[in-house]
Amino acid sequence: MPELPEVESLRRFLDERLTGETLARVLPVAINVLKTYDPPLSAAEGRRVTAVARHGKWLDLTLGDGPEALHLVVHLARAGWLQWRDTVPGDPPRPGRGPLALRAVLASGGGFDLTEAGTAKRLAVHLVRDAGEVPGVARLGPDPLADDFDRDAFAALLAGERRQIKGALRDQSLIAGIGNAYSDEILHAARMSPFQPVRTLDEEGITRLYTALRTTLAEAVERSRGVAAGRLKAEKKSGLRVHGRTGEPCPVCGDTIREVSFSDSSLQYCPTCQTGGRLLADRRLSRLLK
Repeated sequence: MPELPEVESLRRFLDERLTGETLARVLPVAINVLKTYDPPLSAAEGRRVTAVARHGKWLDLTLGDGPEALHLVVHLARAGWLQWRDTVPGDPPRPGRGPLALRAVLASGGGFDLTEAGTAKRLAVHLVRDAGEVPGVARLGPDPLADDFDRDAFAALLAGERRQIKGALRDQSLIAGIGNAYSDEILHAARMSPFQPVRTLDEEGITRLYTALRTTLAEAVERSRGVAAGRLKAEKKSGLRVHGRTGEPCPVCGDTIREVSFSDSSLQYCPTCQTGGRLLADRRLSRLLK
């Protein structure tokens, strides 16, 4: 799933190419991609893109100016992506079983496709008068790279938390934009177990986790600076130290990176760096052994 660094890089990429351009057509291809009906999607056509923003993992294209402006808000979900086209084909796309979910065509001839692989179609597009009308945006917690997100603000968010650290980091209503991959990376950088309860963190631990969070995300954004949209996925994978690298040596200590599997996801960690050498129980394997 694209997370904060990739979506921020997409935002910058689109800001350079879309701002000032006019949307000529917006063509939904997948029947379930559009989540709103008022205003109709046709209301976006003929409007100039005036800004491209990000809310956590959501992209927000502002169409027009002032109180009459509309917002095309996109969540790429787990398997969605954006493909830029310098020239959009003239023939309208045909609905079918392919990955194409929506096509946006600019008056200048360029545009972009929203695509989604797999059968679980969760990519979401909303056309609204205010981004806050989208429930997924309205419930977001603070952006962890915002200037006012300091160590004290982070500590205040964690106060009273009873969950494990990984689960808290992934909660979009607590902190916006962090998913499975970067929570693994942050915890590796902080040298903390993903299963450690938040309530056990002392002042030094909170500071260490905050520093790892800010540094990991900022470095990922910086690595992606200037990378074309089509190469961002590869850039993300190449920069990850533990996530998705089960069986490989830890780049810090050389220990073997281990995995804990769940029904629909998995996490990776280094035993030496994060758990004092202890192996965490694999949930799926534990159930089979009962």
